[in-house]
Amino acid sequence: MTVIRQDDLIDSVADALQFISYYHPLDFVKAVNEAYQREQNPAAKDAMAQILINSRMCAEGHRPICQDTGIVTVFLKIGMDVQWDGSMSVADMVNEGVRRAYTNPDNILRASILEDPAGARKNTKDNTPAVIHMEVVKGDTLDVQVAAKGGGSENKSKMAMLNPSDSVVDWVVKTVPTMGAGWCPPGMLGIGIGGTAEKAAVMAKEVLMDPVDIHELRERGPSNRVEELRLEIMEAVNKLGIGAQGLGGLTTVVDVKIKDYPTHAASLPVVMIPNCAATRHAHFVLDGSGPSLQTPPNIDDWPDITWEVSDKVRRVNLDTVTREEAGQWQPGDTLLLSGKMLTGRDVAHKKMQELIESGEGLPPGVDLKGRFIYYVGPVDPVRDEVMGPAGPTTATRMDKFTDFILEHTGLLGMIGKAERGPTGIAAIKKHKAVYLMAVGGAAYLVSKAITSARVVAFPEMGMEAIYEFEVKDMPVSVAVDVNGVSVHEIGPKIWQAKIEEQAINVV
Repeated sequence: MTVIRQDDLIDSVADALQFISYYHPLDFVKAVNEAYQREQNPAAKDAMAQILINSRMCAEGHRPICQDTGIVTVFLKIGMDVQWDGSMSVADMVNEGVRRAYTNPDNILRASILEDPAGARKNTKDNTPAVIHMEVVKGDTLDVQVAAKGGGSENKSKMAMLNPSDSVVDWVVKTVPTMGAGWCPPGMLGIGIGGTAEKAAVMAKEVLMDPVDIHELRERGPSNRVEELRLEIMEAVNKLGIGAQGLGGLTTVVDVKIKDYPTHAASLPVVMIPNCAATRHAHFVLDGSGPSLQTPPNIDDWPDITWEVSDKVRRVNLDTVTREEAGQWQPGDTLLLSGKMLTGRDVAHKKMQELIESGEGLPPGVDLKGRFIYYVGPVDPVRDEVMGPAGPTTATRMDKFTDFILEHTGLLGMIGKAERGPTGIAAIKKHKAVYLMAVGGAAYLVSKAITSARVVAFPEMGMEAIYEFEVKDMPVSVAVDVNGVSVHEIGPKIWQAKIEEQAINVV
């Protein structure tokens, strides 16, 4: 009979969550590097370079890969011969581990979890509770898988109740383009097939814990229908030409993971959940001998990649930029931004609209005329940092506010992650504004461009507050120009055509 001490589980969970906040799984790093070496689209290659550079910086600096440090999901397989030494429930032990990890003063992680989700949406301040799945199995050990899943990728999860005669491959190929780029490709697709709707969803999430091994599968060949599907879907999705960050290119996914379960004769449930460029998960086993702590990888296993500033890169002074200057920018252009910008996400945009409509007006420090706003909810700084990891959030969430804000404030431009939707693009074109894209999954790299930061409005909102950042050479791409032309619409189409016409190998 194995006795698991309460503190051993708490310490192991806390250690795993800190570990995965700054260490990518090496199999994922290797897969992205292989895609980087193979990539032919300069914009996509540049995005992957930033992701890989950011990954190494986080591994060296022990700071989060992404500012969105995720909602914690835990899978527990509890041996039938395990006994517990403690006063807390198993769920409470896990949540105490989460609490300690996210409030660790040496590496503060952003608390993103809100209670009363359909009402007040109040932040719990410590990222609890986790989503916990428990299963009692044979044996005398506790097997634990821990993941921290970002909201941008989680929000792109898709579910369908297909007819038994329908093609899963066809559904995936039709569905992936509807996900846009907010899930920060290149990443992985977790697919659950069978069971019931909720069973398929849990399987899709759990299978994302598996290592990247699609190339080994291709070399040895599939041995069952699930492995055949993995290869078919991998090739079909990459032929779509969506590419890194949705800019167009050869690699959209680095692996496809599938788990299935027997289902009703009349049913074919399918759930697809993407993992983003900030893939974070860890595994450990408790056998009663003490906590199980993660082993740091060798930094030399990371590729040594540098980001070069080419002659085509435009340097932009945010303090003096004009609409005429912005009107010259073309979709896909790379810019280096220096100067002052404001920040704001969903809650801040809603608050600004309410203040303007009420006649009260914006707070004194929030003058948006001719300026840029960055969609970001940063991590708090530690030690000598000006600001913690500060990568972009999904821009489409601000689309419903865009026309109003542009019309009433004179805002010149916005910076965020991934594409804009039709409503956002129409507003940008109408007001001759611009939308710039920063790379999702490069949050620590972005933070190094921030030279000063101060809260100028709504401090009670925490990471949703409006900051003023001063930046030096912050890299972005022109995603939507003043004419409403979107690189996320034209890029994938160009690269899908190239892949088909030139029979380019995408896997």
